[in-house]
Amino acid sequence: MSRTNTDTMEVSGGTPLAGEISVRGAKNLVPKAMVAAVLGDQPSTLTNVPRISDVTIVRELLELHGVTVRDGAEGPHSLVLDPSRVEQATMGDIEVHAGSSRIPILLCGPLLHRVGHAFIPDLGGCRIGDRPINFHLDALRQFGAVVDKRPEGLQITAPNGLTGTQLELPYPSVGSTEQVLLTAVRAQGVTELRNAAVEPEIIDLICVLQKMGAIINLDTDRVIRITGVRRLGGYIHEALPDRMETASWACAALATGGEVFVRNARQVDLMTFLNVYRRAGGEFMVTHEGIRFWHPGGKLNAVALETDVHPGFMTDWQQPLVVALTQATGLSILHETVYENRLGFTEALVRLGAQIQVFTDCLGATPCRFGRRNYTHSAVISGPTSLRGADLTVPDLRGGFSYMIAALAAQGRSTLRGIDIFARGYENFLPKLEGLGAQVDLR
Repeated sequence: MSRTNTDTMEVSGGTPLAGEISVRGAKNLVPKAMVAAVLGDQPSTLTNVPRISDVTIVRELLELHGVTVRDGAEGPHSLVLDPSRVEQATMGDIEVHAGSSRIPILLCGPLLHRVGHAFIPDLGGCRIGDRPINFHLDALRQFGAVVDKRPEGLQITAPNGLTGTQLELPYPSVGSTEQVLLTAVRAQGVTELRNAAVEPEIIDLICVLQKMGAIINLDTDRVIRITGVRRLGGYIHEALPDRMETASWACAALATGGEVFVRNARQVDLMTFLNVYRRAGGEFMVTHEGIRFWHPGGKLNAVALETDVHPGFMTDWQQPLVVALTQATGLSILHETVYENRLGFTEALVRLGAQIQVFTDCLGATPCRFGRRNYTHSAVISGPTSLRGADLTVPDLRGGFSYMIAALAAQGRSTLRGIDIFARGYENFLPKLEGLGAQVDLR
């Protein structure tokens, strides 16, 4: 789905959300597992696939490269990917997807192994901070790849094949860790990656690759060792549930004073979030079918919060939670340490009536890359405040969902423009809202 600011929604706030929704496979895993299928010489089957635009984009990219993709036995929520006829797509076909996703950079390793070269167009994704691809390119060069920068994108070749290497990331980047995994599994020799990301989605990707025949050891202290193999087969894998979407709906329940049961939510991936949710005054109950989240009545509690890489409080959780904290009593403090520009969404919350001040200082103890660099990456939220309807334009996926929560919690009507971006990470977004009792209308 293309990114425009033409899709508009009217929201009538002040009604608590109540009911049940279901979450499917994680947006941060499913597209990467689809890319992993390119490495094999047999078909792979991926289940619990969400119907989101990021999946559609990657499916189209794989089909351009000769991968046959069809719905599996479960219909559109399962995919069968056959990479037996992988080939390099034409530059013109790939450029059609330039700017629509950041996934193409992860195709480099698999394509180098399968066809010997790769072309990567300009990359898209949410504009939430500096997300350079230098980690990816440096890693590929250490494996033996040659990167030729051209005006239209990157031409990458491996004239002497790819060989295992030793790498240490300056920051435990999820994307860079994925790049190394997808490249190292078929490189000759052993690869050692230090300071790797260890998010649940990374572990699930490792499980996918191991099912294909990869040899991957996950050691302590963020060290991953991969012994390259000559060939990989296919996999049958059920994607882990989306913990970001789960947290989004949990915060919506808390901010609106409601109660939402999130079917398929998994406790083990949400433990850090659940602790903060409880500290803030929210309640939850874990069952074998999912997790129920609700506002118990009375006052919510102000909290001090710092985002961090896993197992810390993930950055995608802080934006929806900030909306709920506008209804907490006292001063809540937020220190964002992952993305330097992720607090821009608070300006719109202030227009809705929230009392939020942002600072360039590090308001926390977690080591931070942004201190003394003039990035507004800390915030103080004073509450509780009464929110009122406003006219808002969605900035990015998670910030946009936060606007939606604020509009639902506010008194009066709000207008949200650019809601098409929700399709990137939230399946059946509008039906879920309506099923929870939200009063929304598309224009």
